[in-house]
Order: sequence, then structure tokens, then C-alpha cells
Amino acid sequence: MYRAIAIDRKNLTLMGVQFPDLKTLESTANAIGTNMFEGFEPTFKSIELIRDYVLEKITFAEFIKFAKEKAYV
Repeated sequence: MYRAIAIDRKNLTLMGVQFPDLKTLESTANAIGTNMFEGFEPTFKSIELIRDYVLEKITFAEFIKFAKEKAYV
């Protein structure tokens, strides 16, 4: 079942996670929304991890490591 997620374009936040610009916020929100139709249930931490990967603050290897550790819960 799909559930809405809080997107604040004025303050550039997605479920309370701050983004640096509208383009990154919207592209991330679209990707997360698409995955939600497949059963993904985003959390604050999972959105932080996705944002950090998109912004190249963490590597793909680190992203996978965090996913395996379920650090997104």
C-alpha cells in the first residue's frame, strides 16, 4: 500500500531530511516514490543514507555496507 511522504519544497526537506537544492530533493523523492510501489518503506535514516550517496558523501560500497547492517532502520 502506498503512503504519502512529507515533501517540503520551500524548506528543501523530505521526511525532515534537509537537501541542498530543489533538483536533488525532487529527483530523490521521485526515486523513493517509485521504489515505494515495490514495497520500500522509507525512514528518516534511509532517506539520509540515500541523500548522502546521491551527494557523494558516502561511496556505493559504504551505502551497501549500511544497507546490510540495516543502518537505515
